[in-house]
Amino acid sequence: MIKKPSAHLDHHLDSDLAKSINGLRTRWPDYSAHVVLTRLQRAALLGSALLLVPPLVWWTIGTLRVLIAAITVLYAGAIIFRIALVWAASRDEHRTRVSDEDARAVPDHELPVYTVLVPAYREPQVIGPLMDHIAALEYPVQKLDVKLLLEADDHETIAAALAVLPSPHVEIVAVPVAHPRTKPKACNYGLQSARGELVTIYDAEDRPEPLQLRRAAVAFSRLDPAYVCLQAELGYFNSDQNRITRWFTLDYATWFRSLLPGLVALGMPIPLGGTSNHFRMRTLRSLGAWDPFNVTEDADLGIRLARLGGRVGVLDSVTLEEANSDFINWIKQRSRWYKGYLQTWLVHSRSPWATARQLNWRGLLCLNLFVGGTPITALLNAVFWAMTVLWFLATPPVIEALFIAPFYYVGLVCLVFGNATVIYLNVLTVRQIERPDLLATALLSPLYWVMMSIAGAKAALQLIFNPSYWEKTTHGLHLPRVHNSLSTAHVD
Repeated sequence: MIKKPSAHLDHHLDSDLAKSINGLRTRWPDYSAHVVLTRLQRAALLGSALLLVPPLVWWTIGTLRVLIAAITVLYAGAIIFRIALVWAASRDEHRTRVSDEDARAVPDHELPVYTVLVPAYREPQVIGPLMDHIAALEYPVQKLDVKLLLEADDHETIAAALAVLPSPHVEIVAVPVAHPRTKPKACNYGLQSARGELVTIYDAEDRPEPLQLRRAAVAFSRLDPAYVCLQAELGYFNSDQNRITRWFTLDYATWFRSLLPGLVALGMPIPLGGTSNHFRMRTLRSLGAWDPFNVTEDADLGIRLARLGGRVGVLDSVTLEEANSDFINWIKQRSRWYKGYLQTWLVHSRSPWATARQLNWRGLLCLNLFVGGTPITALLNAVFWAMTVLWFLATPPVIEALFIAPFYYVGLVCLVFGNATVIYLNVLTVRQIERPDLLATALLSPLYWVMMSIAGAKAALQLIFNPSYWEKTTHGLHLPRVHNSLSTAHVD
């Protein structure tokens, strides 16, 4: 079955497309990233810059000392915050677990209809394996509403999908060509005709645990109705491909085993992952679904959900993805994530008093130290590393003059103790996931941080010049070299 646009779109389809693009923007414009900076934000930024000009001209060293002191406090806060999250997660009280027996015990007729949205673009070669993974889900087919979201002009992928559709419960939805051409716009479009009580997203290359939908359905039936989303854990099936995939594996394991459960434990907003997040359909629609102009629509939705009173749980179930194994493609992907985090931070900082009232002080810490702080510290790392190297090589007096004595010692603690602590946390993750072969990778984490810094710089530039551009990254690089051609590699 295929739902596709005709040569002349009818009124219903026009309405679906309009809602997909402008639904959130129309309903809650302050929550939409269609504009990076509002007039008030631009005025505040310009005013701050103008206020800095006189002191920078007449009191250059003193002004720089104050700025560096403020940045040092930000670093210290970010490190302490990360340690607090790992400590909170270590109690292991806030992961939602459903045993295999309990997941299978619910009769088929009592399970809710489940919508599965699968956006894909220019990846015909993964459609076959995708259908295999969908077929492997232990969920009654009569209760499945699978929507394969393909761009209407992606004829090759549509043809591949038509050739392998396993059953009528999988529907091809041809998304009309319109800007922005982003994953959240496609998901919004698929949501217009979704019929499930629950809904989740899988990427085309995902390998979800077969019982994941049943676990989520049972968990939702047990949890308080205030829980409107469950985030499953993401991992990688090609973690041993090279050093980058090993770093990526540690990165994700720390994220989903420690940081997100820590946020849940401390009652803070959860920046969601891009896949395997499960929602109550009614609430998702009432939230305005995804922001098609935000390139990390998942993180934005998590913050927006918290602002509007919803809660998120961490589901004990794993979806395997492909870790990016190529340096250039990794930079593309990570810079998109960082750019989206900056978009999300700017969007939810537009109305500071309303945000503070809705999120309270815990939520504000998360928004500023976790969402905004992650890409900002990645960007600034290069500057401070360069200053450190220059100091040890040449000991220029100007660098010493830039640090106020108390903040110099705070910065020194961040440099030595802070970095050592982050490396230790990576080693702790190696133990948690029982992967001793990743110990050397954990100890080499500073090289991974350099990559993050490059991605942070690129994200900042793209935020200025091309904020809603969804930069695609090539997948399929884990396949044998003979298959890694333009005809077999795919992009997300």
